[in-house]
Amino acid sequence: MSWTALIIETTATHAKALSDALIEFGALSADIHDAAIGTRNEQFLFEEFDKFPEKIWFKVEITALFDNAADVPSIVQTIVQAIQLPSLPPFRIEQVEEQDWVRLTQSQFDPIQISSRLWIVPSWHQAPDPAAINLKLDPGLAFGTGSHPTTQLCLAWLDENLRGSEDVLDYGCGSGILAIAALKLGAGRVVRIDIDPRAVELSRDNAARNQCDRKRVVFYTSDFMTRADQGIDAWVDIVVANILANPLIMLAPILAARY
Repeated sequence: MSWTALIIETTATHAKALSDALIEFGALSADIHDAAIGTRNEQFLFEEFDKFPEKIWFKVEITALFDNAADVPSIVQTIVQAIQLPSLPPFRIEQVEEQDWVRLTQSQFDPIQISSRLWIVPSWHQAPDPAAINLKLDPGLAFGTGSHPTTQLCLAWLDENLRGSEDVLDYGCGSGILAIAALKLGAGRVVRIDIDPRAVELSRDNAARNQCDRKRVVFYTSDFMTRADQGIDAWVDIVVANILANPLIMLAPILAARY
């Protein structure tokens, strides 16, 4: 199976309207990105487009996927008239062939060495060092595959600082990678908290995959402050919180008060 890809060049002014119109007229998907992507002129933006539409790239490309039966040139003409563009924007049409997307995704994730004794190993790879502490972790819906620098820094810190038998709080546990590592490195008990129930479920599955002792793991999805005020696992020896800066700054006094 294959699809027809329409790539349109436009400006920030018309990007949103053009993208919405493409979906309305039959596109299966529409992606807005920097027209200079992959070049030295590529501009990295981190704001959410819907919240900050004025901060989009000056020169934009939109890639829209259509079923092969679609008359894409006619659709472009119709959209130009429908949203009253001043002229027909430059565009090109390409074919997107079917691929083994699972294998393609897997090829992007190789074993990651954190230290001389700690590795992250996806399930489709053999452990490079069978004698090491190998965390079995596949990419999922929650943050924490081990590829992000902050995750690696937290793992390295745990490896260097855990002495054994500590109680550890992993706030914003995501995939559970930090908590699993803490247990494997000798922590006595780990409390995992996340506001997303799916993350907690994935973290629980990953703990089972890594043969973590259930008696040494506690999962919570509710608000940490409420739990702490109730006296539930309020005191720990180590807190790890690999989350975004703004919530981390806001929660810092609460988290710091737990040890």
